[in-house]
Amino acid sequence: KLLNLCSKNKINPLIGSAGVSAVPMAARVSNKVGLESDPQNFLLMHAMGPNVAGVIGSAIAAGVMLKYVLAM
Repeated sequence: KLLNLCSKNKINPLIGSAGVSAVPMAARVSNKVGLESDPQNFLLMHAMGPNVAGVIGSAIAAGVMLKYVLAM
């Protein structure tokens, strides 16, 4: 919601909840909650972007952690 104050275009806060790496369930939940509020609000493909970014971020974090653990 803070980003909506600084931005010209509004961003649906449900998109941020899909940013965890639980593919594709987090995106589906965001889509379902959005559809309950507005039946014309299709968020699934918009929610998959942060969802995949969460997977990539988790993989990078795991690689960094493995690097430091194996360096000991």
